[in-house]
Amino acid sequence: MLAVLALLFILIPLAEIWVIVQVGQAIGVLNTFGLLVLSGIIGGWLMKREGLAVWRRAQASVERGQVPTKELIDGVLILGGGALMVAPGFITDIVGMLLLLPPVRAAIRALVRRRIARRADITIIG
Repeated sequence: MLAVLALLFILIPLAEIWVIVQVGQAIGVLNTFGLLVLSGIIGGWLMKREGLAVWRRAQASVERGQVPTKELIDGVLILGGGALMVAPGFITDIVGMLLLLPPVRAAIRALVRRRIARRADITIIG
């Protein structure tokens, strides 16, 4: 696992640099810089909006006496998406932006819940 992470920490920045150079050659340096800044602003706005919505749903679950499992997974995905949006580059921005979109989060949440259930050897209902 450590080798995979080390490889990712090398390959992802190289891929980001390559994509930034390609985009810069296609649309110009200033436009590329502007696009990177704009994607960060949009990502920050989306993270705030989705994060607040998840926070409200978590509070409502707690008030009903339920454990906010769905909301906790969504919160982790939103945090991960926001972290990716902070990293400069188009690849991480796209992945981060996808994690901030509710339909994408719902699909990933279902995968995460199944994996947790398998590891815990229980069935999650709901």
